[in-house]
Amino acid sequence: MAANQKKTGKTYKILIVDDQSSNVLFLEKKLIRSGYSTITAFDGNTALELARSEKPDLILLDIMMPGLSGYEVCEKLVASNETKNIPIILVTALISSSDLEKGLNAGAYDYIKKPFDNVELLARINSALRFSEYNKLMREAEKINTYAATVVTTNHELKQPLTLINLSISAIRRETTKENVSTDSILKRAEIIENATDQIIQLMDKLTSIKKPEIKDYVNDLKIINLSDQIERKGNY
Repeated sequence: MAANQKKTGKTYKILIVDDQSSNVLFLEKKLIRSGYSTITAFDGNTALELARSEKPDLILLDIMMPGLSGYEVCEKLVASNETKNIPIILVTALISSSDLEKGLNAGAYDYIKKPFDNVELLARINSALRFSEYNKLMREAEKINTYAATVVTTNHELKQPLTLINLSISAIRRETTKENVSTDSILKRAEIIENATDQIIQLMDKLTSIKKPEIKDYVNDLKIINLSDQIERKGNY
């Protein structure tokens, strides 16, 4: 079993794509013996369907296939949100620099030359899987950081309008206990509440409209979402 599988306890699933059944059988046998799980496809369209439905950890993709070439399959996989993060290793007998450049430009992570060298095959697969796991960790860390920054941002932006609303409600209650209630005072507090509520609505609209959050430093090692157009502060208590 591969070393990285021993460490993680995970069995990685690899999609093998080649129109030559002998190549598929060779790779399948080699990978299963090395502790991997495999699924196979003999054409590009089937490969695309399996990549979407099975979500393999890695794809070994032959370049020279009838119908969709490996380059075309690679481009489609990389262009799809469902499959763009699956590392692709091109399996090819084409080893010119222009062929390799074309494959890498299509979005492939690496390539393996035919005929296969067993040591190189497993080394490149392990390298691609390690890279993929690292990227997964980075994406998860980014999600956590963004969530934390959103919480801090919301707390920071909501504190003032909520405080104004709370103080205004208290002032209105005090006013209603007086013998001579001041309508002007109540209307003033109501206006403050309206303005504070408007600030909260603007904040919610702004947060939900952000497509790619930009995080910046706040205080005490906390991060905050950069709201490019600062919400206008309306009303003072």
